[in-house]
Amino acid sequence: MPPHWSNGVVWRSVVVNQPAKLKREHFALVVEQNQSARVPFEDIAVIVLHHREITITHPVLSACAEYGIGLFSTGDNHQPNGVFIPYLSHSRATRMMRLQMAIDKPLAKRAWAEIIKAKIGNQARCLKLRSKQEVDRLESFVRRVRSGDTENMEAQASAVYFRALFGASFDRSQPGWTNAALDYGYAILRGTIARGLVAHGFLPSIGLFHRSEQNAFNLADDVIEPFRPIVDLYVSSNRPAEETAELQPKDKADLVALLNVDVGMVRGVMAALSAIEHTIESLVRLHEGADEEALELPKLIGLRQHQREM
Repeated sequence: MPPHWSNGVVWRSVVVNQPAKLKREHFALVVEQNQSARVPFEDIAVIVLHHREITITHPVLSACAEYGIGLFSTGDNHQPNGVFIPYLSHSRATRMMRLQMAIDKPLAKRAWAEIIKAKIGNQARCLKLRSKQEVDRLESFVRRVRSGDTENMEAQASAVYFRALFGASFDRSQPGWTNAALDYGYAILRGTIARGLVAHGFLPSIGLFHRSEQNAFNLADDVIEPFRPIVDLYVSSNRPAEETAELQPKDKADLVALLNVDVGMVRGVMAALSAIEHTIESLVRLHEGADEEALELPKLIGLRQHQREM
């Protein structure tokens, strides 16, 4: 069975920015540097490797699979470019793949509409939290979403949203800190979701809406949509005065830590990492015959870090 992310747990992120050796000692990860650190595997959600001179032992890879840890590599542009995913860790993976292939198309379209409503709703909340304009307009877009989002309200909302949030001249293709931070945060969410999907037996390449034959993470790209505004809210709240500035190690660590930001869910407030788990579990129920109302999707409430229950 996949590990369960309890909504009462604060998970730790390990971001390695300097030369290091990662090894396993019993039930803990040891990061050997000038000053070594030791972290229990059961406390870790994500490990991000950010330096060319990092070595990692096979027992660490095995532990990542065993404990459900998302292990990310980064490329020359310092953006995440890979995530380690356990090999068919779920006992009913074949059954789930068959359910994915056989899902009723009208149901998939209605589910996609629910996902887009949640995404645009969170975009509106992001604007409201940042005291920006166009909140009412985005809320009106939510009401106009139909099955399959045939009018492409997602794209219409995004065109309004990003300019309202980052300025009239902003474009997602621009180089600079803002887009680098958005891409980094989205990549961490995407890889974490992909790992969770595999842990529940899903084949991530088979999406509800995204269907690219060249995309191994189509389903992750469906699920991520309502979670994206968590990253948007952080980035818009922390933009440096000089847009050409590069991401700093603290920026990257803070973006990874967004997995511990509180979001609202049907079952109460919980960390985004736990919310991802609940969303994927509801996606299982959808494929097993429940209707689109069974989907449990996050509601943006701010950037408060989840607190460990006493």
